[in-house]
Amino acid sequence: MQVTTGRGRPARRRSRIGDRAAAVAMVLPSVAAIAVFVYGFAGWTGYVSFTRWNDVLPDYTWAGLRTYADLFETFRFRIDLLNTVKFTLVFLTGCVGVGFALAVLLDRAVTGESVFRTIFLAPLAISFIVTGVVWRWLLNPGSAQLGSVGINLLLDRAHLGVLKTGWYTDPRIGIVAVALAAIWQMSGYTMALYLAGLRSIPDELREAARVDGAGEWQLYRRVLIPLLQPVTLSAVIILGHISL
Repeated sequence: MQVTTGRGRPARRRSRIGDRAAAVAMVLPSVAAIAVFVYGFAGWTGYVSFTRWNDVLPDYTWAGLRTYADLFETFRFRIDLLNTVKFTLVFLTGCVGVGFALAVLLDRAVTGESVFRTIFLAPLAISFIVTGVVWRWLLNPGSAQLGSVGINLLLDRAHLGVLKTGWYTDPRIGIVAVALAAIWQMSGYTMALYLAGLRSIPDELREAARVDGAGEWQLYRRVLIPLLQPVTLSAVIILGHISL
């Protein structure tokens, strides 16, 4: 009869504790930096917003909600708030929709997947300033002196001048046009999240759904998309921080 001792069990327990301590030690600096420089400053800004502080007189006398009441009475602020909400909704919907569609296409093991994945992720490596400058030129409606430029110039050369418009000067589509640049840059990030989520789903679940008679639409609707809800939540939280 073989007799085992309990000496190995405390060693394994100490090993797990050591691994957790090492993980906490590596994550702690980033968490502390985010807590101070993001949420700390946000909290301080929130506190100052309840005082009489302004750019001329740093008065920290408590004012309560009076500052917010004055702010919401300003017509320009209400317009800015509405535009921010519109931009956020268009931005989130576009990034999630385009990113998911690209991930579904790449998940089908297409030829040259690594090349397409690099192309879709490339805009993410471009700075926001460069993206803004390039898209400002692309969306420039042009003028009588310069003529058509950017997208309007392409429409002219394609004999589709009837579609020309003031992309970011037209109040009907201005928010969508501005959000288009942000969607172009960030949809690759959402694609990477969804692609990782799709690749983590066992093939057995897909095969079982197909055996039960599920088509491609039902497979995504009833199996894959519900399993990707944590990915969607993470994407919305991260992109929401960026848009605001």
